[in-house]
Amino acid sequence: MNFISKHLGALAAGVAASVLVAGAAFADPAVIYDLGGKFDKSFNEAAYNGAEAWKKETGGTFTDLELQNDAQREQALRRFASQGANPIVMAGFSWGTALGTVAAEFPDTHFVVIDAVVDAPNVQSIIFDEHTGSFLVGAIAALKSQTGTVGFVGGMDVPIIHKFYCGYAQGAKAANPNVKVIENYTGTTPAAWNDPVTAGELTKAQFDAGADVVFAAAGGSGLGVLQAAADAGKFSIGVDSNQNYLHPGSVLTSMLKRVDVAVQNSLTDANFKPGLTVLGLKENGVGYALDEHNQALITEDIKTAVDKFSAEIQSGAITVHDYTVDNTCP
Repeated sequence: MNFISKHLGALAAGVAASVLVAGAAFADPAVIYDLGGKFDKSFNEAAYNGAEAWKKETGGTFTDLELQNDAQREQALRRFASQGANPIVMAGFSWGTALGTVAAEFPDTHFVVIDAVVDAPNVQSIIFDEHTGSFLVGAIAALKSQTGTVGFVGGMDVPIIHKFYCGYAQGAKAANPNVKVIENYTGTTPAAWNDPVTAGELTKAQFDAGADVVFAAAGGSGLGVLQAAADAGKFSIGVDSNQNYLHPGSVLTSMLKRVDVAVQNSLTDANFKPGLTVLGLKENGVGYALDEHNQALITEDIKTAVDKFSAEIQSGAITVHDYTVDNTCP
């Protein structure tokens, strides 16, 4: 993040926070980002980009807020709801408890949560088939690897990130049954999402152990993985947003998780649909990024093989195990 972006982000957070404190009334939709910063180049930034796309498309306005700690969740939801924001969209798996409490207090407000499931008549829960998208980039990693060893650096050591890892490992082994997959996480607290130094160190250790491709599913920490790979002349794989442009020629691809599209659609209240929405390969909710920054890295043979895997997953010929179903990875 450059100096200007960082301080603009801080200013935006301050403005949003001051609105909460002031108690001003408004009827615009609201977006609340998870820990790790709005401009993390990954998950939160995808949510922000979706909100900006909605603003450009509709001419509407939205209010947003960057969380600074977990204790703010209920306060932020309650304040936005009491001021009339509708819908209120939040991104992140940690929203479940706070939203379950606040949604019941504001039955006429529509809430949309991404990456968590809350069973309430005024809540839409949107989750993604991260394991199927991760399967595809795992296959790409194994097919590109010259060493037969690939790596994975996750952020916070939690089930949803194991879901990424498990899909990645299954895809790698489908492409090369003899591949070795190394797995590490940056931490066990929310600070794990914003620790690129630790992520970079883990990546270097995986390279020392023989890996030549490392998949980062770590939010802002993933930038450390991408930098370490570029410095070492190895390959990285980005996540959530298309991160290919950050280190052209070194970022092999990115596992796309279309949080941006989910947020963009959710900010129009007419699209609100209570209950569970699942976005996978068929819905273009997940996939892999191919653009001018990495097209020279993905050979036609690799693309053909991976697109075949995608078709077989969508047809049901291949079943990718979801770690979060039973907390196991075959």
